[in-house]
Amino acid sequence: MSRHTLTLTTPYVLEAERYELRADGLYRFDPDRRAFVQVLGASLVIAASAATASAQPNGGRRRRGDEQSRTESLDQRFHIGADGVVTVFTSKVEVGQGSRTQLTQAAAEELRLPADRIRLVMADTALCPDDGGTAGSRTTPANVPQIRRAAAAAREILLALAAQRLQVDPSQLDCREGLFADRSSGKQLTLAELAQNDALKSLLQDAASGEASLADADQWKVLGTSVPQVNARDLVTGAARFPSDVSRPGMLYGKVLRAPTYNATLQSLEIPADPALSGVTIVRDNSFVGVAAGNSWLAAAAIDALAAAAKWDNPPHPSSDELFTHLKKTASHDGDAWPRPRVDAWGDGAQALDSVPPERRLAADYTVAYIQHAPLEPRAAVAQWNDGQLTVWTGSQQPSRVHSELSAAFQLPADRVRVIVPDTGGSFGGKHTGEVAVEAARLAKAAGKPVSLRWSREEEFTWAYCRPAGLIEVRAALDDAGRIAAWDFTNYNSGESGIRLPYDAPHGRTQFLAADSPLRQGSYRALASTANNFARESAIDELAAMAAADPLAFRLAHLADGRLKDVLTAVAEKFTWTERYARRAADRGVGLACGTEKGSFVAACVEVEVQPGGAPRVTTVCQAFECGAIQNPANLRRQVEGAIIMGLGGALTEQMVFKDGRLATASFSKYAVPRMADVPQLDIVLLNRPDLPSVGAGETPIIAVAPAIANALANATGRRIRSMPLIPGGS
Repeated sequence: MSRHTLTLTTPYVLEAERYELRADGLYRFDPDRRAFVQVLGASLVIAASAATASAQPNGGRRRRGDEQSRTESLDQRFHIGADGVVTVFTSKVEVGQGSRTQLTQAAAEELRLPADRIRLVMADTALCPDDGGTAGSRTTPANVPQIRRAAAAAREILLALAAQRLQVDPSQLDCREGLFADRSSGKQLTLAELAQNDALKSLLQDAASGEASLADADQWKVLGTSVPQVNARDLVTGAARFPSDVSRPGMLYGKVLRAPTYNATLQSLEIPADPALSGVTIVRDNSFVGVAAGNSWLAAAAIDALAAAAKWDNPPHPSSDELFTHLKKTASHDGDAWPRPRVDAWGDGAQALDSVPPERRLAADYTVAYIQHAPLEPRAAVAQWNDGQLTVWTGSQQPSRVHSELSAAFQLPADRVRVIVPDTGGSFGGKHTGEVAVEAARLAKAAGKPVSLRWSREEEFTWAYCRPAGLIEVRAALDDAGRIAAWDFTNYNSGESGIRLPYDAPHGRTQFLAADSPLRQGSYRALASTANNFARESAIDELAAMAAADPLAFRLAHLADGRLKDVLTAVAEKFTWTERYARRAADRGVGLACGTEKGSFVAACVEVEVQPGGAPRVTTVCQAFECGAIQNPANLRRQVEGAIIMGLGGALTEQMVFKDGRLATASFSKYAVPRMADVPQLDIVLLNRPDLPSVGAGETPIIAVAPAIANALANATGRRIRSMPLIPGGS
């Protein structure tokens, strides 16, 4: 690296390494935790790690079934302290969804401990086994059982050791509250005492999780109960520390020069003789330009000075007004394209559609705008270099993916990179990538000091990836009896999740076609299933109207008995659908929708009021949700309520508006998310199914909100709106 001195301001300009994230630049390492164990003192570490736990090129997401199929050994999952408190290590993150409490319950259940005797160390790549990222509602069906199996196996080993010490058969012992007691003599040992026994280490060497029996749902003592959020006190007192709060001695503050328009490339930048650059470290690497300064104000002033001197090439860029034409025009039907077109067909849909008279056919196009995740905490990272070792504290759902990106960007061996993810202020699928971590690390390396980089709200809106926009074409027809005769459903760009038709139709086709996306797009809560459910459930209502049928009766007639029908029946009963649908008024309407995704099932009924001037107000949302055996009823209710409120924004007002390569909605004053005044009455029905495995609840509750509102508006006004948001520009 070279250092340049300018005559007036003497800033340091350092040429850093070229920033290049390679698709195959993924590494895995076996972390050294010796120092950490020494800090904990005399105690025992027990864990379950996975041989196939390396980061995946698709963002940490494993192939279906990987979590269940891999073998685990008890060597890195738990630490049992001298005080009898068990520390659990997991790469999962807490972003407000309650996983810290849920995983605490999982370990406590099988170790027969109260929840307050469990501590979690989460998302530290130097300490935690790689359980995969936090995405796809996989924590509940995959990682909770994983931790339970490891805890149960550890419990059986502890029982065997206690029995040996007490000279009784293990079946004679009770294990509860950290005590191992002989039912006959009353003699007992504590968990802390067993943890310090040298014999335990040899017992664990050949042990594997998955052998011990797990408690059935009807026997749960800790799972299945509303254990309070374990860090609630820190949250309400302000003691909790988020990525934005991380501070290191001697830390500087970073800022990055952003392009003035999308797809712009930096043509030239002459470092100006500007007082704002005095004492500021400037990093220039191809199109990347960043600064590090003593405080955030100085960093921002330095970036302003550099922006005034930068010259950019600004290529043409589609506007949001022409977005859906652009998506259809650029859609790929090529089977060799990636992502490849996905087509599922049954019967003879084309012939069935052609054979039906026009009056019984539906031809409707539905559109879904780009929207942002809008987390409470924008992207943030603190990076520190020490003797060639890089440590980054950042907010991410994918610690191992960020670790891999850093290793690739700086050509570092995996064991020279450590990523720590503190509990983070929201994500909703929006923090899978590590760009802010890489940027902070580059600035810190140049400055020779730790650097904190926090994206502004404008940067978060403009440069973070957003939920994909989509155009969805539905072509359908009814037979003489008013039943669905044919179904054709094509999604352009927004994705294929939730695209399957749950209703009975003898002929049909669903297909997903990738397209050129003008904006950066990626994961979002429920992702494409929200768009697909919006189009499908809106179209089903339109078909019901064509058949002169009650929308509820029409759906029930086309659904087989099962879990989706159960939630639809439950929500209709709670909402008193039949009575309210019959007495609807000119200024009020009711609507419903249902769907399934990620193995869970949801149905919603909505009432809307059309105010003077035509603006709609959602007055009631009644929702039934079923995700198998409920592990924490209070947290599940919060998940459902949060998803509904978030769904209101995407349904009614949220959209990314852009023109000439510039975003027009880069602040909360211009991007309308729901406010407290927008929250309607929420009636939640949770269907507990202890006979079924538990699955995730972070995503599916959002997918029925938008179509139920759209159907209620059509019911109130007689006018069908086929776009999300339903009221562009806000209310």
